[in-house]
Amino acid sequence: MASKAIVNLSLVFRIFALLLSVGCIVVLVTDTVKFTDGSKTTFEDVMTYKYVPCQRAIGGAYSLWQLPCAIYYAFTQKRLIDFYGDKYLFFFQMVGFVLASGVGAVFAVTYELKSFVNDFVETLLSLGFEDTIGFKSGTDKFLNRIYIAAGLLLGAFVCMALPSVLSSINRTTSSGFFR
Repeated sequence: MASKAIVNLSLVFRIFALLLSVGCIVVLVTDTVKFTDGSKTTFEDVMTYKYVPCQRAIGGAYSLWQLPCAIYYAFTQKRLIDFYGDKYLFFFQMVGFVLASGVGAVFAVTYELKSFVNDFVETLLSLGFEDTIGFKSGTDKFLNRIYIAAGLLLGAFVCMALPSVLSSINRTTSSGFFR
């Protein structure tokens, strides 16, 4: 029989994963920057950032599928398909870990874009274009919000990975080390 605390903790992690996923999408979709010439940049302008809402939608669907099972298990101490969804069905196990690829991609692309913009602005300033300061501040604000979205995505990944580990702990009946 599983520990009630571990079962409840697993449920809390699943709820947090869903909330962090929604938060990530909200931050990403509402992040825009408008420049002085009237042009505007959104997450849709960078291919890597388009990847995040798509895979986050898949992860959110997985969370919604697992949440009723986790609630049922927390209240009745009887499993529906929670453990088997996490362990035996390869697709559903990988859904949680697809988030890690999104986290890595977003952090890497944002870091590269930020260094590119800084170098570009430094070059323009050295050539005497003083009006690029507004461009740099707007772009920095945009990319910093992308970092926030990536942090939320990282939190969602951790909250989806931990219930998988906890479900393994709950299934283990051995009391010895390596048994």
